[in-house]
Amino acid sequence: MFASIIQFDIDLFLIINQDMANVVFDWLMPYLRNPYTWAPLYLFILIFSIRTYKKRGVIMMLFLVLSFGIADFLSASVIKPIVKRIRPCNELTLQGEMVSRVRCGSGYSFPSSHASNHFAMALFLIMVYRKRWSAILWFALLWAFAISFAQVYVGVHYPLDVTAGALFGSIIGYSMATLFLYIQPETTRQIAQP
Repeated sequence: MFASIIQFDIDLFLIINQDMANVVFDWLMPYLRNPYTWAPLYLFILIFSIRTYKKRGVIMMLFLVLSFGIADFLSASVIKPIVKRIRPCNELTLQGEMVSRVRCGSGYSFPSSHASNHFAMALFLIMVYRKRWSAILWFALLWAFAISFAQVYVGVHYPLDVTAGALFGSIIGYSMATLFLYIQPETTRQIAQP
């Protein structure tokens, strides 16, 4: 059964990496996975939260950064070295079958740290801001999904890598938001007010 899951993962990877190839995705996906692309968004979230909520906003941003840091550390430094899954772009059996659209890197593949980090931040922001801005749910999930999908399209992760990363990051983001809202309950009321 495990072998069939892995084969399905490889087949789905090739569908995304090859069959979905087009000039728009070839141009767009490397940008979506690049952290510098999202730097203005990160800066906006930081400035908006601190200007709007003052001290609570600073604490909120510390928890957001902590969510990112925990997801990144555990996915990259704990889980990846244990699982040791080779990235598709470094997998010898896939050479000639796949298209590598960015520099591959030498690290392991499972789980995707990009997916872990961004879903951790997305779930944290959803939990904190959802009462005031319900649209944050779809925006944050689309943002994290787009980055994760781009990882597969460019050839550095399998779909299972980003799925596991998304679930793992979501648990961390949800947990950190729950902790933040527990120790800062007045923030919930303040953010919920229009």
